[in-house]
Amino acid sequence: MTRPVTLFTGQWADLPLEQVAKLASDWGYDGLELACSGEHLDVARAFEDDAYVQERLDIFERYNLKLFAISNHLTGQAVCDDPIDFRHQSILRSKVWGDGQAEGVRQRAAEELKQTGVVARKLGVDTVVGFTGSKIWPYVAMFPPVPAEVIEAGYQDFADRFNPIIDVFDDHGVRFALEVHPSEIAYDWHTTEKTLEAIGRRPGFGINWDPSHMAWQDIDPAAFIHHFADRIYHVDCKDTKIHNTDGRRGRLSSHLPWGDPRRAWDFVSAGHGSVDWEASFRALNTIGYAGPISIEWEDPGMDRLHGAPEALAFIRKLLWATPTSSFDAAFKQS
Repeated sequence: MTRPVTLFTGQWADLPLEQVAKLASDWGYDGLELACSGEHLDVARAFEDDAYVQERLDIFERYNLKLFAISNHLTGQAVCDDPIDFRHQSILRSKVWGDGQAEGVRQRAAEELKQTGVVARKLGVDTVVGFTGSKIWPYVAMFPPVPAEVIEAGYQDFADRFNPIIDVFDDHGVRFALEVHPSEIAYDWHTTEKTLEAIGRRPGFGINWDPSHMAWQDIDPAAFIHHFADRIYHVDCKDTKIHNTDGRRGRLSSHLPWGDPRRAWDFVSAGHGSVDWEASFRALNTIGYAGPISIEWEDPGMDRLHGAPEALAFIRKLLWATPTSSFDAAFKQS
């Protein structure tokens, strides 16, 4: 099935968008998943300044690239997180961080995420990929004991904060695709179910499928696609390498940095890890997903200038045409 292959610009935000666009075009990418990071896209400016929006679009035009989705993972993280602390200050724009008072940060983050939906429509795209944060992620170990009502309150907090955001998205014909990811309100199979229920399964809220976060949790990425077929709004391709166990490596990875040989797993460039990509793409074919396939490069052991074009070649090999009739139809007598 022919689908556009894009490059997520989040890991390239240290470079100007113009430079990233030229690299992606030279490598043969069809477009970009544009991150609201660095110089790539300033949401507040785009919300106010149509000339700036056109300037961004002109860069795509110059390099014969298409824009299929924008990403505001970093701002979304602050909408529901508790606590808000030094980690958030390092990833948020100063306007959102403000004085750093937690509830003010959450509210300003929510307002910027609403603006992101408006900016997406200005840019001609209908999908915003991102994070939600989570009030209850700090309780993932469930010790000291956490009463059930605290967990329920966490999902209600998410719904209370995100329903108004999705209202704005709905008004502009834009969908939000949550990347199911540890530290978010939905981080695995059952929490995704719970999250969709909490927000009333409204159509404006769906999923960005990224198998790298499922692999190390022992979740089947292809089965996830089949089960949540109507909610797969966007696809990011990143891989995870599960290292052979030596009886010492825990899946939580001991607070060790990326690339440390003692870790139980690491993110790697697509095709170099443990994800069953063929099964996953066959599942995407089965559900009829026709949207962009976005390559997210994260690999502590590979230079991105090598990884980005190599991952593109790997993913293109999986985009074979699907048959128009059953293979055994040829056996039938005329």
